[in-house]
Amino acid sequence: MGNFRYITNRTLADKKGNEDSGRVRMMVRNGSDIAEGDYLCPECHHTGKIHQLFKRPIIVKCGKCGYSMRLPRLKGKAK
Repeated sequence: MGNFRYITNRTLADKKGNEDSGRVRMMVRNGSDIAEGDYLCPECHHTGKIHQLFKRPIIVKCGKCGYSMRLPRLKGKAK
């Protein structure tokens, strides 16, 4: 991960459960508390930039429709 303390690239489902309707790509640099990246909203398909304080749970809000994209922890999912 080099210069980053957190990196994620995830696909998201919409409210109807359609998988791969949206995505979030986010990274946090070492020594920083700011998350940067971009998203594709699974509801309205708006693309936007992420520049927000990094805290858990990670929630990214769509700038167009206001849909909250919550990224669950992956701990324990991979086996």
